Amino acid sequence: MKKKCLVIRSLLSLFLLAVAGELVSNNNQLLASDADVGSHSSSIISFSAVDGYFPLAVSGKPVPLYTHSDDYQGVIRALKDLQSDFELVTKNKPKLSINSVPKSKRVVIAGTLGNNQVIDKLAEDGKINAEELDGKWEKFIIQVVDNPVKGVDQALVIAGSDKRGTIFGIYEISRQIGVSPWYWWADVPVSHQPNLYVSPERFTLGEPKVQYRGIFLNNDEPALGNWVRHSFGGFNHQFYEKVFELILRLRGNYLWPAMWGKAFHDDCPHNAPLADMYGVVIGYTHHEPMMRAHIEWARYGEGDWDYQTNEEGLREFWIEGIERMKDYESTVTLAMRGDGDEPLSEEANIELIERVVNDQREIIQNYAKNPDDVIQVWALYKEVMDYYNRGMEVPDDVLILLTNDNWGNIRYLPDPDDAAKRSGGWGMYYHFDYVGGPRSYKWINTIQISRIWEQMNVTYRHNIDKMWLVNVGDLKPMEFPISFFLDFAWNPDAIPADVMGQYPKWWAQQQFGKEFAEEIAHLLNEYTRINSRRKPELLNEDTYSIIHFREGQRVVEDYNNLLKEAERINEKISEEYRDAFFQLVLYPVKASANLNEMYVSVAKNRLYARQLRSNTTEMADKVRYHFDMDAKLNDKYHSIADGKWMHMMSQTRIGYTYWNQPPWDVMPNVTVATPHDPADMGVAIEGSGYAWPQAGRNRQDAVLPKFDKFNQQSFYIDVFNRGRFSFEYSADTDVPWLLIDNPTGTVEKQERLLVSVDWTQVPEGTHRQPIRISGPDNRNIIVYAEVFNPSYPVREEVQGFVEANGYVSIEAPNFTRKIDSEDAWWKYVPDLGRTYASMVSFPVLADVQTPGDQDAPRLEYDMHLFSEGEVTVHVYLAPTKNFKHERTGLKYGISFNDEDPQIENIHTEILNWGDYSYGAPEYGVWASWVSNNINVLRTTHTIDKPGKHTLKIWMKNPNVVIQKIVVQTGEMGETYLGPPQSFFNK
Repeated sequence: MKKKCLVIRSLLSLFLLAVAGELVSNNNQLLASDADVGSHSSSIISFSAVDGYFPLAVSGKPVPLYTHSDDYQGVIRALKDLQSDFELVTKNKPKLSINSVPKSKRVVIAGTLGNNQVIDKLAEDGKINAEELDGKWEKFIIQVVDNPVKGVDQALVIAGSDKRGTIFGIYEISRQIGVSPWYWWADVPVSHQPNLYVSPERFTLGEPKVQYRGIFLNNDEPALGNWVRHSFGGFNHQFYEKVFELILRLRGNYLWPAMWGKAFHDDCPHNAPLADMYGVVIGYTHHEPMMRAHIEWARYGEGDWDYQTNEEGLREFWIEGIERMKDYESTVTLAMRGDGDEPLSEEANIELIERVVNDQREIIQNYAKNPDDVIQVWALYKEVMDYYNRGMEVPDDVLILLTNDNWGNIRYLPDPDDAAKRSGGWGMYYHFDYVGGPRSYKWINTIQISRIWEQMNVTYRHNIDKMWLVNVGDLKPMEFPISFFLDFAWNPDAIPADVMGQYPKWWAQQQFGKEFAEEIAHLLNEYTRINSRRKPELLNEDTYSIIHFREGQRVVEDYNNLLKEAERINEKISEEYRDAFFQLVLYPVKASANLNEMYVSVAKNRLYARQLRSNTTEMADKVRYHFDMDAKLNDKYHSIADGKWMHMMSQTRIGYTYWNQPPWDVMPNVTVATPHDPADMGVAIEGSGYAWPQAGRNRQDAVLPKFDKFNQQSFYIDVFNRGRFSFEYSADTDVPWLLIDNPTGTVEKQERLLVSVDWTQVPEGTHRQPIRISGPDNRNIIVYAEVFNPSYPVREEVQGFVEANGYVSIEAPNFTRKIDSEDAWWKYVPDLGRTYASMVSFPVLADVQTPGDQDAPRLEYDMHLFSEGEVTVHVYLAPTKNFKHERTGLKYGISFNDEDPQIENIHTEILNWGDYSYGAPEYGVWASWVSNNINVLRTTHTIDKPGKHTLKIWMKNPNVVIQKIVVQTGEMGETYLGPPQSFFNK
């Protein structure tokens, strides 16, 4: 029988099922290329009756829930959440029975093997398989059982291997019936479904591949801090209950609580016991050892934060931290940094830090309630990584927490075989938010999930699987990347690159339903791409060129097109989704579009002032408009959901003058000009910052960029007014094939004329034609158009890319050929990069290849060059760090045609791991990489003659991420993103 059932699928389950193969069902399958969740039966939930399915709710009446009081309180609490979730979905609240069997033919039974006598009896009777759960970490099974207990005909059993296993199983049902993990934190509504049916097949997601998976609330002032004080009165248990529940609904299990001026244990006596009851493991940050918050030393500490001069005071302080930990599930941070997250000393005092750790471990052994169960963590953050490199010893049973460089790039990874042998395991501390150089970034999401995927996939393949932790700042507005990070941590094997590319659509569908999921996914991908190019806090009027390639204009248009799409969806989406849509999509798109346009307007204001345009002041007013709009958007955010998110967008982002945030947003300086009375014509052209007429000895001709028959460009001429009164203008040329879209008119402030070519009429060869611009006082200004129409090659027949205006620009995935070997290849990673996508040398642990060998993996790009002689190839690479345990750097090969490959080391300028502190020799290079989110390498090559040539990019090391390639053959306008892609035929 054909099953016609609408399903809402929990995100991760959707693709985990197919890859992990844990779902025992002949009917359930996943098409990795099909993100249309409702089109196939990959869910265990149906919203209409299906033969053999367990009726979870019929006509709005859900079956009762049943557990035993001897189970964990956290399990019972989660079951109460499920009770509330059923009420949200069905509009009726099921009865929850504890100990006494409900008087119902069908029930839901939830409990933990070994801690729930009902579950244990089912296992003893062989109705569930205890071996599936016994000794497993956070595993659950969901299955239908006949005659589970006396008086009940059938039960849906949720059984867990441990406390969190059961909790995750409970929340899996919540996800699948349509309750988003973000239902409270992002006001995601729940669709009413009166009928719920569950597949009778056993369902499990297996064990998580990463043991501890969590978030760190950090850099939380002013936004999160003010919101918490406004909403909860402080960082107390009422606030943290919301955080704990979110983490568990996302299948996380770990938290570093807020720390600047806050003390999790000290601020509220209920915080720690509630975390333990919920099932969330608590740890303290990389500079808060022994379960003591940084602020607690200011509150209670005596003497200096200096182990050499105040050992006794620090020991007593740390003993109190270990004693109050009790038997709560926790991790204990070892070692120490200087007060305030600073280096311990100017020199690496390895002997001192090793003594500190040995004494701390002795304290744990003597004062912890269950010392052998305590997970000890040593974070190799910033300069501590250097201590490790210099020989600092870390006991084998200690979990080493590695870090990225605070900007999304992994600093160091051990040899995977060595990592697997370490009894304490390894972890990774990642960042979505950061305070520090070269510039703090805290306001809005700038994280591409494709980069998370690429870097954390490398991490996982190096056996870093004990702990994954991510700094999420204020938590909002990082909802989207938080979901991905924790989903990926559950099972990286289940999310290969192609599935990752579908993730935004799955996530959008979970929050907003099926109708607009694809469009919302596009918005999520693109706004994070544009924001990741350069953090908003780093933007200024010089970021994007307003002279070359219309770069600034294109960025503004790209964002405004996204905004139009977001506003269109906002108009059409159901009213109940509006608050969630504003938080998760519309606000980040609109606020980011507004900010980018403000800075481009600043650039125009300053250019116009130099060119003496009469609309200089008008552009200054536009800057002020966008600055004021930024504040209005904040007010809108703080008013939605009846003011629920007051203060959450109060983080400053405009007016940075150094690494740290300004106390308030400051509008950029602009120029105000008063034009003179007479009409006065000026002309500016695309590709130049000059204006005409020019005075002085070094006057230049006004020459537009060259037109060619392959790219078939149009270029603009601005005719503008330097005076107060309007004037008439005309533009004409001597040839019929040179087209001007607006040849006559009236200029009040300025008019833009687009010049193009009728390629059906233009003669072969190279032509230079004048365009006469006539204006007031019989003034004529000549602009020259250079047109290139070669007889060969034929546009429709040419293979590969074609040179124009001094370059060939290539997006790396648009190769002509890709040559793979059995063991290594270049892999397409969608959406990774500033402009399109990336090619990554793969697999992660591939052997070093030999560029130049006939079968060596490579990418080949055919192109037609009209130039000869020396050319420069710019290869745009992700700012990957030298994370290999060797210090040799990551390399690739590059060559033209049959020449021997040049071997390029992407880490030539930054070969060491380094802490990149101010004043360090490598700081400037690293700061440029992360600020621009790119590393550009240049090589020179000799082209013997014009014609067809093939550029080859050879794999040498894995994990080289190439985004874009530009072959420079002549003068090329300088821009942030590089030239747009050239004309090409596949």
